[in-house]
Amino acid sequence: MPTVTVTEADLIAACVRGEHRAQRQLYDQLAGLMLTVCRRYLRRREDAEEALLLGFAKMFRALPTYRFEGSFEGWVRRIMVNEALMQLRQREMMTVSFEDFAQPENLATTAATADTQLQAEDLLDLLASLPAGYRTVFNLYALEGYGHQEIAELLGISEGTSKSQLSKARALLQRRLQLSALASN
Repeated sequence: MPTVTVTEADLIAACVRGEHRAQRQLYDQLAGLMLTVCRRYLRRREDAEEALLLGFAKMFRALPTYRFEGSFEGWVRRIMVNEALMQLRQREMMTVSFEDFAQPENLATTAATADTQLQAEDLLDLLASLPAGYRTVFNLYALEGYGHQEIAELLGISEGTSKSQLSKARALLQRRLQLSALASN
């Protein structure tokens, strides 16, 4: 039996027609990556898994509106980010905290070294340890590529607050990376 190559457009069309096999194939192709996206925003794996499932449900409902402009994976990622943000608002207080940085010694003063070796799970844990506001802004800016104006609109904060949260998230991550490197030596 010859192998049939299914294009992304064919797979999407089959999903729109409600073909369960195609929906499963699309889910299998994207679930791992999208779970990682959700886990960057939500501390608990169970919350990330719930966001993933709700995000896929929204994605399948919205699939007929997909216009094949830009990357399909990027379109799905945007849905997952929005769902993770909704879950985050429901599950965690997103506060702007300045207490951690009231003293200058709490700010990182040196750059993280390139030889710091962390596994993906360690990085997720490190991100999860950030306060919700820092983590969210860091993810949106550094990992998803949103600008500060977009972040401000998404989160209902000022552009200056977005910049401040990013700066503080970076400093706290650097500090924790340094401490981790010292602990492993």
